[in-house]
Amino acid sequence: MNLDGVRVLDLTRLLPGPYATQLLADCGADVVKVEDTGAGDYARSMPPLTEDGHGAVFDAVNRGKRSVAIDLKSDAGQEAFHALAADADVVVEGFRPGVVDRLGVDYDSVRETNPSIVYCSLSGYGGTGPLSDDVGHDINYVGLAGLLDMSRESTEERPRVPGYPIADMAGGLFTAFAVCGALLSRELGDGTGEYVDVGMSDVVLSFGQAVAPEALRGDDPRPGETPLTGGYPWYDVYEAADGYVTLGALEPQFWRAFCETVDREEWIDLHMTDDPAERAALRESLSELFSSRTRDEWLETFEGVDATLGGVFTPAEAVEHPQIEARGTVTRDDRGEPRVGFPASGSRIADDPGGSLPGQGEHTEALLRAAGYDDTALEELRTDGVIR
Repeated sequence: MNLDGVRVLDLTRLLPGPYATQLLADCGADVVKVEDTGAGDYARSMPPLTEDGHGAVFDAVNRGKRSVAIDLKSDAGQEAFHALAADADVVVEGFRPGVVDRLGVDYDSVRETNPSIVYCSLSGYGGTGPLSDDVGHDINYVGLAGLLDMSRESTEERPRVPGYPIADMAGGLFTAFAVCGALLSRELGDGTGEYVDVGMSDVVLSFGQAVAPEALRGDDPRPGETPLTGGYPWYDVYEAADGYVTLGALEPQFWRAFCETVDREEWIDLHMTDDPAERAALRESLSELFSSRTRDEWLETFEGVDATLGGVFTPAEAVEHPQIEARGTVTRDDRGEPRVGFPASGSRIADDPGGSLPGQGEHTEALLRAAGYDDTALEELRTDGVIR
């Protein structure tokens, strides 16, 4: 997973696209943010803000990147972009479908400049279909994909907005996967690039494989009733004396270990019962049991026991958890500030170097100079407001 030598032109902003390219940057890719000459990436100033006054989301997903500021609405700006694209491997864009065509930086145009380019478009609904031109945000995409409906305990409750922006992160993750796959395809093939169209709603729907078979048969999986959404009392969330615990005893050996640890051997044979009354009674008994101790007391009780019991932690607790610390997922940047880094480790995955945050247009001159622009040409672009 060493992407050293791979250059990515990043036309995205806010969260989904920058998360995708941050993953690539964490693997060693040279990611160049292409921002406009006005406000640039909106996330630079979007709350919540850090102590330095930066947008916290921007800080989280733009480490180790470089930035150029170019006015793509101008002919000269488009020419500058194509000069950069000539030596690039990847372009990732996150505009609404059709915008890159109007800006002259669409796949067909870039392919004329660089036939080996891997070009990925990331949008809410994808580039085709009746909703492709619609505006939207994460809540809209998870609503379409069925996730929002399944986020509640029963149909009597209102759908619950997920605590994380699932579509944004899923779309970014799949974009990074698609880019790596396309690069591999190029290297194993004839050297030509390809175009990939990623729709965030499609990716979230793909995450629904546990309920999709029923839906595809014409049935309609209901929240709180499927095996992994609370239908099983041995796979659910329970309230402890001061928090919550998770029980995931799908396999009989885990359920047996749980029952033996809490001295309820009479529950063992109830595992996978189809009797609604038995399930309801068991759930009530489990609720009563878990309420008798605190979360941490339950975790201590089951330490070293293969019973699939865990805790429900707040985000602040999660980033300080010993397991997360041991994995090195939370790292520190070049200023010593903590960040959630690349979520994997391996023999060819570099240690997270942190990386600095690029100022808007900080690397414009250096990158365009490397692309063949001399002092006179750069000064003309700057005077005309094409670059910043």
